[in-house]
Amino acid sequence: MTLRAPKVIQAGIRDVRFGDHVTLVEPVNIYGCTLGDDCFVGPFVEIQKRVVVGQGTRIQSHTFICEKVTLGKNCFIGHGVMFVNDLFKGGAPDPDPRSWGETRIGDGVTIGSNATILPVQICDGAVIGAGAVVTRDIKQRGIYAGNPARLLRTLP
Repeated sequence: MTLRAPKVIQAGIRDVRFGDHVTLVEPVNIYGCTLGDDCFVGPFVEIQKRVVVGQGTRIQSHTFICEKVTLGKNCFIGHGVMFVNDLFKGGAPDPDPRSWGETRIGDGVTIGSNATILPVQICDGAVIGAGAVVTRDIKQRGIYAGNPARLLRTLP
């Protein structure tokens, strides 16, 4: 092996549509996405292209939001939450974004720290516990936890 200079791609903030009163705590890597009014993004967060973050949503540190994710208004995304769009259906990463799944998070959803969210839909007002792995759509307002995430109790 010879010593060579690596290809370096700078993290940063590129091609982002910002609403009013958005707060970012650097370092962040966000590009090609939309952040609504009054959003907060903590440090060490990556938000990829074609992501839409609704008004008033708060995203805590060390969270990864991949392409094809839409977050509703007034959501809370805890520390270290991972969104997934490629399910490795062929046993390896799929480079074709057309085959990746989409995730839609309703308004007022809370997602606890270190949860993993696969391509699903989560209804308004749901609460996802810390460390949960959401593998199926959540259609009923309630508290969900575990791997895979299951309904613990309903919410009014």
